[in-house]
Amino acid sequence: MSQPAPQQHTSDGSPAGGLAGWLREQGQAYRNGSDRPLAGYLVLTGGYASGTVAGGLLAKRLGRTIPARLSPWDVAQLAIATHKLARTVAKDPVTSPFRAPFTQYAGTSAPGELAEEVRGHGLQHSVGELLACPMCLGQWVATGLALGLVLAPRITRLTLSTMTAVAGADFLQHLYVYLQKATE
Repeated sequence: MSQPAPQQHTSDGSPAGGLAGWLREQGQAYRNGSDRPLAGYLVLTGGYASGTVAGGLLAKRLGRTIPARLSPWDVAQLAIATHKLARTVAKDPVTSPFRAPFTQYAGTSAPGELAEEVRGHGLQHSVGELLACPMCLGQWVATGLALGLVLAPRITRLTLSTMTAVAGADFLQHLYVYLQKATE
């Protein structure tokens, strides 16, 4: 196991390279020899936070009130629709052109789903990891849908209902195949 290089200091005792140098050192120590695109993750995290704040500010500017809590029905639909929409973005063959700049086709992973390998370095790799991972996308999708319930509730409820119905239909398709195989 290799140890990180000792930190170099300037004549006044401060770390060489200032904050940027210190951040590079911390990144190297964290990576432990692996290719982890920390700067790309920071860009994505900043984009997520900025988008969330912008959505909240837009809601305030438009006079929309953010509910103290969602109904259990909204939460259930939000969970099911988030699951389905995140899987559609991350795994569906039809959405692969959006992932193509960041991933490489590696086969199929389940009925109607693709397996893809993340490619590139830095931000390209970070975006690839996000787009190819339905669990990673879940937070982004849920936040977008929750903001949609505040900013455009009618179309968002239609979207929630649609994606929940699609998730239910997927479940029924898998159940049908399972029952069909069980009777053979």
